[in-house]
Amino acid sequence: MVDRIDAATRSRNMSRIRSIDTQAELAVRRIAHSLGYRFRIHRRDLPGTPDLVFPSRRVVLFVNGCFWHRHDGCRRAATPKTRTEFWKDKFRRTVKRDRFVNEALANSGWRTGVIWECETRDRDHITRLLRGYLEQGGEEPPGTPNEDNVSATAPN
Repeated sequence: MVDRIDAATRSRNMSRIRSIDTQAELAVRRIAHSLGYRFRIHRRDLPGTPDLVFPSRRVVLFVNGCFWHRHDGCRRAATPKTRTEFWKDKFRRTVKRDRFVNEALANSGWRTGVIWECETRDRDHITRLLRGYLEQGGEEPPGTPNEDNVSATAPN
């Protein structure tokens, strides 16, 4: 299958995708702040440069894009129809890096959590997740993707 747009336009589009201060991340930060939680953002001294860091609670949160980080079962995690081997390899590396970062943080005494981009539309859901991650004895973070599910396309 051939891409609908030329390589230069595709490259320009892809280069404009941000990795920090995304709409999803800003939504989670606003909700966390409104709940009275105080945090630091993008601490470069921690593995993976977490999106939100709660030092006093030893908790870090990542706000992951469903497409890039392969949110299992999410329709936004569909694999592109062109250059599929390239994309599958890229997604495998991303998921492997996510797993490595979570292990490194855990070994350093940090609890980690993931909030998916598609979850950020529901304020009540984000509030429950934040409280679960940040309160003593909170719920375990949802499962992270594994290499087995990066090649599968999500249902529409």
